[in-house]
Amino acid sequence: MEQDVLSWLLSQLGPTTDADDLATRYQRLGTARAVALEVLAERRARLLADPLRMTVDGVVTLDQSNNLTGTERLLAALADEPGPDEAPASEGDTVPELVAVPVLRARRRW
Repeated sequence: MEQDVLSWLLSQLGPTTDADDLATRYQRLGTARAVALEVLAERRARLLADPLRMTVDGVVTLDQSNNLTGTERLLAALADEPGPDEAPASEGDTVPELVAVPVLRARRRW
């Protein structure tokens, strides 16, 4: 994996993310965006596996719902954004559709 791809992944997932794990996933999945989506989906699943909010009256309140919302926003943003190893889809890069039509005379002449 190239350094710019690793830097992009770390900027999306956080600097404490294991680079070796990212390299292994990148080799298996092929694109940086797929790696980021997989890691974020796993984080989302971990958040959903535990209670999002826990309160011990008068002692402590733990609320993970904002973390879940932020993770879901990152997943949605990455689904539309190309990664550093993908060509950006711009409107000027589209190839127009070519249609071939036979040309016929308007009237038949006898």
